[in-house]
Amino acid sequence: MIVHNWGEVEYADARQMMQAVHAQALKDRKNHLMLCSHPNIFTVGSDEKEHFGVETLQSDRGGSITCHTKGQNVYYFCFQVQKPALFYKKVLSAFESFFMKYLAEVKYNKKAAGFYIQNRKIASLGFRYSQGVSLHGVALNVNVDLTFHAQVNPCNLEGIVPTSLHNEGLMMSQELVNEKIICLLQRSFEDAV
Repeated sequence: MIVHNWGEVEYADARQMMQAVHAQALKDRKNHLMLCSHPNIFTVGSDEKEHFGVETLQSDRGGSITCHTKGQNVYYFCFQVQKPALFYKKVLSAFESFFMKYLAEVKYNKKAAGFYIQNRKIASLGFRYSQGVSLHGVALNVNVDLTFHAQVNPCNLEGIVPTSLHNEGLMMSQELVNEKIICLLQRSFEDAV
């Protein structure tokens, strides 16, 4: 697994960078994981037509509205995918292992793709596949501005509010969270850096 640490990058720039890594992954047949965060922005999935009362940027992923801000760890995957269901299961396994160890109340909700503590959403997932390589990924709220996030319902789900690791009492830095997640992804995909 090749890890790209981009730091904070504008969402539109990250999309272009992800496309470049996708092209690289098609050539080298390796798994590429990109780590970053984005300045405050709301993005909407390609099939979303609703207006949300906040400025949004169209994305080519599936799903509804997603909020990105500082303090959120974003994991973009350009992984080799023969079976999307198996790939997704391995991604889930890594994040479930993280939550099981550090915040056991967090559960995955298959119907509303994401990780939740009761009605509080802490992480979103959204993938696309092109020519056998994945795109997009997971956004995990570590220490975000929940007031900004709360301008819309996460993923346009009624009765759901945003939360973060820090808000739930897990005071782990973004860098340490990344280290833990990378290790768990390596184990899940049996893919050394």
